[in-house]
Amino acid sequence: MIPYVLHVALLIGVCLLFYKALLQKETFYHLNRWVLLACLAVTFLLPLVRVPQHWALRGSTAPAVTVAVPAAATNPVVQAKQVATPVQTPQNITTAVVTDTTPLLPKLLSWALWLYWCGVAAFGLNFLLQVIVLVRQAYKNQFIQDGQFRIVELDTDKAPCSFGNYIFINPAKYDWETYSQILLHEKIHVKQGHSLDLLLAELMLVFQWFNPFAWLYRKELENNLEFLTDNDVLNNNGAEREIYQMSLLKVSVPNLSMRITTNYNQSLLKKRIVMMNAKRSNIHTTWKYLFLLPLMAFLMCAFNEPAASRRPVTLRTETANDTSFDQREGVWKGTITGNKIRMEFRSEDENHNSMNSNDYTVDEFTTLPKGAPGDFKLIRQAGTMSLSGKFEGNTGSGKYKFTGNPEYYTYMASEGITGIDKNDELAFFMINIKKDYVTMLHRNGYKNVSKNDLIALAALGVDEAYIASLKKNGFPHASANDLITGKAMGVNGAFISEIRKAGYPNVSFDKLVSFKAQGINGQYITKFKNLKAAAGKGKTAAKAKNSVSADDMIAYKALNVDEAFVNGFKKAGYTNISTGDLIAMKSLGVTPEFIKSFKDAGYSNISQSDAIAMKSLGITPEYLNGFKNAGFTNINPDKAAGLKSLGVTPEFIKSFKSAGFDNVSLDNATALKALGITPEYINEMREKGFKSDDINKYITLKSAF
Repeated sequence: MIPYVLHVALLIGVCLLFYKALLQKETFYHLNRWVLLACLAVTFLLPLVRVPQHWALRGSTAPAVTVAVPAAATNPVVQAKQVATPVQTPQNITTAVVTDTTPLLPKLLSWALWLYWCGVAAFGLNFLLQVIVLVRQAYKNQFIQDGQFRIVELDTDKAPCSFGNYIFINPAKYDWETYSQILLHEKIHVKQGHSLDLLLAELMLVFQWFNPFAWLYRKELENNLEFLTDNDVLNNNGAEREIYQMSLLKVSVPNLSMRITTNYNQSLLKKRIVMMNAKRSNIHTTWKYLFLLPLMAFLMCAFNEPAASRRPVTLRTETANDTSFDQREGVWKGTITGNKIRMEFRSEDENHNSMNSNDYTVDEFTTLPKGAPGDFKLIRQAGTMSLSGKFEGNTGSGKYKFTGNPEYYTYMASEGITGIDKNDELAFFMINIKKDYVTMLHRNGYKNVSKNDLIALAALGVDEAYIASLKKNGFPHASANDLITGKAMGVNGAFISEIRKAGYPNVSFDKLVSFKAQGINGQYITKFKNLKAAAGKGKTAAKAKNSVSADDMIAYKALNVDEAFVNGFKKAGYTNISTGDLIAMKSLGVTPEFIKSFKDAGYSNISQSDAIAMKSLGITPEYLNGFKNAGFTNINPDKAAGLKSLGVTPEFIKSFKSAGFDNVSLDNATALKALGITPEYINEMREKGFKSDDINKYITLKSAF
């Protein structure tokens, strides 16, 4: 439970930093809202996903390093609580983990879990109390029913706020103009369902109460809702900027509302006014949002449990610290093939039936007993494997017993390799970690290597030549984890040189690993850059060839942006597609055929940014033709985007004919849809005595109330 909670906390922090670094200042408030909500859901769901082994980048954690060690070092009793992430290893080695013998750790985890649930209970109770208080206020005080809105009249100094379809306000505190502005503001909160956003954020805090990033995340979510509402008040409801901003200044907030409500207050007044007057973000900046997908994919590969990493276990009552089962004794079976012996070592305990298969050369053993029972040995620096039994022809069987070399493990401890227990000794023996290997690591600057890193380095065959190749190619300070990851992924000097010659002289080690994982090599890079240049003209072509960053290249490969895709747009006349647009078009499914469908319908001047916007909103030629058939012939892509985002259709416009309005303009239709004005509403107002032949009067009436 604790690892899951901490994993969620980490993801929330990453999402918050991503939002603040790239998206916070953008004026795509609606898009920001959905990004924040999607990230909130992803942070809790992503840790539950198990990734394929070949995608996993999970590093070394005790005891879960992706290493190859003998199965004898694996205690099946503790496998239920320990995970090993497999990587490619030499053929004669198998996978295992190392046990943690510290008795204090389980106690600390138990105390931490108990403390965590106490916090969840306290914040959960606070959440329920807020809901109860709001419900009580809603039914205790007088109210006015205004369509879907229930305006609850307060007699206290609480800030105006809304929750669900309830609006809480003290009408005696404000003049009519300010009161109308407050109601307009809160009605937008209600119509767009902002209470749901805050409820989800509050539930996040219930389970992430200890996480400072969670509190900041909730604040950013609330701020964006206020920016979004301010934007809709000014742009879709006809409010004047100066009057609206003055109403903000007039609202006094001596007592803040509860956290689960959307409220009209001054807590971020300066930011709100700044954002109201900010320049509108350009559609070309939407590429920033696309980085969220590869970021989430990387985090999943880096931290999630590999799909096949959990080994089958037999549940028993022993604890993770039980080392009573000694894997250093058991039975063996062997098969001789030429100068090689394939040896299988297995426990005789049915409840701890682990097996380890390794290849050895015949001359590593003392004389093999053939035809008659006998004893023979396998001697290495880490200890001695004493075997008894016999070989009949090329197959044999018998029993084994391993004895560690005390002098060897004393040396390891003196070199800083500590925490080696009796089953770990067999792991060091099987991998054949020699003293001079540790000396070699120290000589190359790796003097503080942990037991787990040492096992991984030796199992993967990280030698002095490999370390030298990294140093020679610009990575003199590669960490032990870099060595492990690089060796496992096949990042070597030749690959580094190849990538640099292809145009990335300053590529980082992490990017090299990503390149290797995606199957990106020098040939692919050269081919794609030439393709990108061929899609441009003159200086633009040269610039395009040299402007593909490492991140872009990874995105191209991940999205499968290939020659056919680029050439398709080139044939359609789009010769200077930017990197961001190319990625956006592929991720959204914008194709030359999609653009051609608009041209065939008579819309010839569709830019690539227009195509991206229309695809993301689901705008089709049929949608535009519907307006054309209704008499609206000059709809540009920007106008179409505005209509589609609000859900304005030709049928919606035609519906007002029943109320006597035959010539509703697109601007009026936009305002009608944004305010929720329908023919039924107009007829209802007429029955109440408000009769007008000017549809703008109904728009003004609805916005005021």
